[in-house]
Amino acid sequence: MARLLGIGEFARRSRLSVKALRLYERQGLLRPVEVDPGNGYRRYGEEQLATARLVALLRRLDMPLADVARIVAAPEAGRADLLAGYWAGVEHRVAVQRGLAAHLRVVLSGGKGLLEMYEVEQREVPEQVVLTEQRHLLQPALVEWLRSSLDRLVRAAGEHGGASAAPFVVYHGEVNEDSDGPVEACVPIAAAEPPDGVAARVEPAHREAYVRLTKAQVAFPQILSAYDAVAAWIKENGHAVHDAPREVYFADFAAAGPDDEVCDIAFPMR
Repeated sequence: MARLLGIGEFARRSRLSVKALRLYERQGLLRPVEVDPGNGYRRYGEEQLATARLVALLRRLDMPLADVARIVAAPEAGRADLLAGYWAGVEHRVAVQRGLAAHLRVVLSGGKGLLEMYEVEQREVPEQVVLTEQRHLLQPALVEWLRSSLDRLVRAAGEHGGASAAPFVVYHGEVNEDSDGPVEACVPIAAAEPPDGVAARVEPAHREAYVRLTKAQVAFPQILSAYDAVAAWIKENGHAVHDAPREVYFADFAAAGPDDEVCDIAFPMR
């Protein structure tokens, strides 16, 4: 018969406090083998120490109890994958928060250090025919609309030889909690002129200044620092903004990690 341990000894050997053990019992995460009906004294099986120590280590990652319970209840072969998924989420959240902190430092310092945050580059963009969708919408609805509209446009481009360059999004007006754009999603196709039967137009050739962002930097509102940096660089270098700013998505956004480069913030200029 397996040896039973009192709650004090079990707490010491598992590196969990008695208070924590009582909490985990209430949560159904780690229940004692026996509870004396007379005095409420709790006894744990020695074989439960491995689970208790796993719980203690997972909690040192600041993992919420719901995620701890999910890992503890999973088959041993699947626990590592669950932990990897949780930690990927943590790293993404921290990367986004790091970008937000950098954005707030610039805001709170009146713009100091803005241009040092990014490396602004230039390029020539040829004339191209693009399939488009345009919408007035506020910032909370932006991400979902961009995802669905670009998916629709990429599928539509398949009927015209496929996308010929990276999709991009043009902001014809400011988009935030109070201003609704409009926003135009665009997918270039290899065509000499806009095809009939679809919303399409010619995007003129132009020179543009741009900065490259990671997935974490694309999050709102820190992405606004990138727009401000490009606009400031254009002004400081004697140029003028010639057309609406845009985001160019050159990578698989969904598959990218928080530190992977996915997007350019670009301003046509003259």
